[in-house]
Amino acid sequence: MKPVFFIWMVALLCICCTSKNDNPSGLPVYGVKLPIEKEVNGKTVIDSLDHIIPPFTFVNQDSSTVTEKTVEGKIYLADFFFTSCFTICPKVKKNMKKVYEVFKDRPDFVILSHSIDTRHDTVGRLAWYANKFDINSDTWHLLTGEKEAIYKIAYDYYITALESDDAPGGFDHSGAVVLLDRKRRIRGMYDGTDPERMEQLIKDTQLLLDKE
Repeated sequence: MKPVFFIWMVALLCICCTSKNDNPSGLPVYGVKLPIEKEVNGKTVIDSLDHIIPPFTFVNQDSSTVTEKTVEGKIYLADFFFTSCFTICPKVKKNMKKVYEVFKDRPDFVILSHSIDTRHDTVGRLAWYANKFDINSDTWHLLTGEKEAIYKIAYDYYITALESDDAPGGFDHSGAVVLLDRKRRIRGMYDGTDPERMEQLIKDTQLLLDKE
């Protein structure tokens, strides 16, 4: 899928440089830095800010509100799916379940899975899906909300998520799983259908939990 490939290339090429003190794990920080003006010793200088995921508000499978405060100070994963997907979603969720089992007892670890089928994936439907995969909302949130907000934040995560009559199930979406640090910065992107890449995700998640 061309949109998936393009967005992955953008994410991979736009890696921000950070100091060792701000990057003790050694993992890269993804995204285009945002230039800002600030005053230093009475002079206006140009500085830059890392790309971070903006504030958000969604609802999970338990009808609880999930915002950026939910992930504050935590390492978390993000992905996009829909419950009636019969192509890549089952593979991604099976692999993510392995990650969930490793870290589900960590209070500083969370997974956010955003449904891109906001019409059909109601809270009740997400609760059924959570039960199907035997996951707990203490750690893994299946999210719904305004369609525009879901699609906008997918863009912020550098993930393809859009409606398409040509795609199976009516949605063109990436199987990418994104790793974020405690500052909501992207630190890794992984093919959720690839067990080996997901094993690397587990290692990188442990690095962030231990060092950052």
